[in-house]
Order: sequence, then structure tokens, then C-alpha cells
Amino acid sequence: MTMETTNVILNKQLVDTAREYAKQKGINLTELIEDYLSRLIQKEKAPAEEIPDIVLSLLGAGEHVDDDDLNGRKAYYEHLKEKYK
Repeated sequence: MTMETTNVILNKQLVDTAREYAKQKGINLTELIEDYLSRLIQKEKAPAEEIPDIVLSLLGAGEHVDDDDLNGRKAYYEHLKEKYK
């Protein structure tokens, strides 16, 4: 494996905190950063999770609500208005 050195400008307090965290975990700061970057890249490359069939079966269930009434308050208010006429 080829190693490369690069300069990165970071907040001193962040670096000190990260260095202390790495020390507590028994690794050095380089290993901590490499592990983080590796996980970040793998997460980006991972295929999107498929939506389970049970969830897909629920799509479109229920009554349509207006785009400006996503939490249903407007519809509920109208329901109460009709109920107590």
C-alpha cells in the first residue's frame, strides 16, 4: 500500500478533540481519519436499499390530502365542521 502525505487545514480544537478520541480508542489520528473516509466512501458506493414490499403496498393508501395540508389539520378541521353543523 502506498502512503501519501497531504496538508489539510482544520480547526485546532477539532483536531485536539479527535486526537484525544483516537487515543481513547487505542488508535492514532491517521487511522481514525482513514477509517472515517473509508466508511464514507463505502456508504456512497453502496446500492440504495430496496423498499420492502409491505411498504410499497401501502403507497397510495388512504385519502389524498392537499399539498398545503400535509399534516392533515385542514382536512380534520373540515371534518369537524361538517360533523358539528
